[in-house]
Amino acid sequence: MTILLLDVAFAAVSLWAAFELRFDRGPADITELEKFQGIFTGLLLTLAVSRLVANVYFSLHRWSFKFSSLRDGARIVMASIVGSVGFVALSYFFFRDDTPPRGVVALEFLLTTAWMASVRFAPRLLWMYRADLLGPRRGAVRTLVAGAGASGETLLRDLSRSPELSYHVVGFVDDDRARWGHIVGGKPILGGLGDLPRLVKTHRVEQVIIAIPRLAASRLREILSLGFSRQVRFKILPSSYGALDDRDPALALQDVSPEDLLARAELTFDHDEKTAPKLDPTRSQLVAGAAGSIGSEVCAQLLELGCGRLVMVDTDENGLYTLKRRFERIYPERDILAEVADIRDLPRIRSVFNHHRPSDVFHAAARKHVPLMEAAPGEAVKTNVFGTEQLARLASAVGAERFVYMSTDKAVRATSVMGATKRLGEMVVRRMDEETTTRFSVVRFGNVLGSAGSVVPLFREQIAGGGPVTVTHPDIQRYFMTISEAVGLVLRAAYGDHGGLCVLEMGEPIRILDLARLMITMAGLVPDVDIDITFTGLRPGEKLFEELLADDEEVLRLVDRKIRVVSGADPPEGLDAQLELLRQAVAAEDAESTISLLHELVPDFHSFFSGPGSDSTHPQPTVVM
Repeated sequence: MTILLLDVAFAAVSLWAAFELRFDRGPADITELEKFQGIFTGLLLTLAVSRLVANVYFSLHRWSFKFSSLRDGARIVMASIVGSVGFVALSYFFFRDDTPPRGVVALEFLLTTAWMASVRFAPRLLWMYRADLLGPRRGAVRTLVAGAGASGETLLRDLSRSPELSYHVVGFVDDDRARWGHIVGGKPILGGLGDLPRLVKTHRVEQVIIAIPRLAASRLREILSLGFSRQVRFKILPSSYGALDDRDPALALQDVSPEDLLARAELTFDHDEKTAPKLDPTRSQLVAGAAGSIGSEVCAQLLELGCGRLVMVDTDENGLYTLKRRFERIYPERDILAEVADIRDLPRIRSVFNHHRPSDVFHAAARKHVPLMEAAPGEAVKTNVFGTEQLARLASAVGAERFVYMSTDKAVRATSVMGATKRLGEMVVRRMDEETTTRFSVVRFGNVLGSAGSVVPLFREQIAGGGPVTVTHPDIQRYFMTISEAVGLVLRAAYGDHGGLCVLEMGEPIRILDLARLMITMAGLVPDVDIDITFTGLRPGEKLFEELLADDEEVLRLVDRKIRVVSGADPPEGLDAQLELLRQAVAAEDAESTISLLHELVPDFHSFFSGPGSDSTHPQPTVVM
């Protein structure tokens, strides 16, 4: 109410000033002015009523001094126009021929509009430019904003009115050369993205915020690879930031993550779309390896899809306990069960299947550490081959509708025991699809960012410890996907009935050395200055390049531009007899025979024998280019 009374009071002052400015006190003007002196009080009351009604109608009394915008400025202008029109109409109604001259009405409109705008926008403008007037606050982070478009300008405004964020924006960078030298929100556009290293040094920048919607991952990698000579941290703004009504930069700003560096846009699997499965809450889903990175995400997405009864199986009792508690807190109405069991223990795993009789089985349990499995091939076979076979046969025996086996690109032209056993697991599952009514399918992954044992958490740990960051070979490359992508693919393959083998369309591989350098830069450090990078040599069973398809596999069709449905060779004849020989070799701890049989069962497996206790002194494996 106070601001409305101030508006009315200043409108009255503006009307008096308009008369004084309109009439210059000449003889003719004095006569004209005396005519209005008698009705001036009436004109003031008329103007006060008109202005008060217009300002209330346009809610000018409900003003946010902190979050006012150009749209709010338009409200002021509209309220002022309506108030002036109302003043003229009421003056004509009450005073007929004694209405104020047009010059007085125009001057009052301009003065009153200027007052209303000034009193409402001045606090925000003073706050925005406080750093320019008083200097940046102590401890403020000197920041450059990459991107001088709508998102960058919106971010600058939000940062300027967020006292809890101590950022001092020194300017913008933008690749549009026509903008260079222009001012956006009071801050200059200092150059292009390629000028970042120079500007970071010149302006002592400590942080770069990337505010470019849908910035290509390749461009982001270029920015991080520019060669900064001083420490600088990077944050990124979500592409949807500018469209949000309730924006909070403290929550929206995120550290640049390895996921942002993928050679393609991250694929999302929207569970609200028509093609998403809607699970029958009366049926149950079983996840083997549920406590792992992939398995736990499978559980989470199944529950999101409406799974009513979830059976989580793993040997990690602590991981299962934590996962069960988390899901029960989020989904208290669901039946969430945890079973501590080893898929290699047939009596125990048979008991679990007979008790729960799951409708769908997701197999994410595996021995997957490449060098360790080179030293213990029997362990890889027990889990990745015979554990898989037991799960597949039990799923068929209890009448499960679907069985999904999660494989790896290391199964293609394998150079490691782990890869060969996963390829053999694929054969076992695909053979089962020909023998039973249960629908068996294989989903082949690339490397999963952030999963347990993957390179990203290893690099993070090494960077946090001050280095060095270890890379096996300067030319080694890998395909990458996010955990959510991997699981989205699993669920599409399971419920889309696309075929026996599905592979994600993954774009181009990323060089691991580049990833290491980029992660060091993302951490605000300088590669080879703050953190050293050392090369350790290829490990036993490790390839330079991973492949997604074998020579005898052919892409049949592409589903939603995300999933490649692949045909492959049938499992070899006499598979059961050879598996029995493999079982005997493993039971006898005969590593040499185990490796030999794997070569027979997986013809494109190229490796060397490295028995128990092998180390880095062993000869390097054959590298598949």
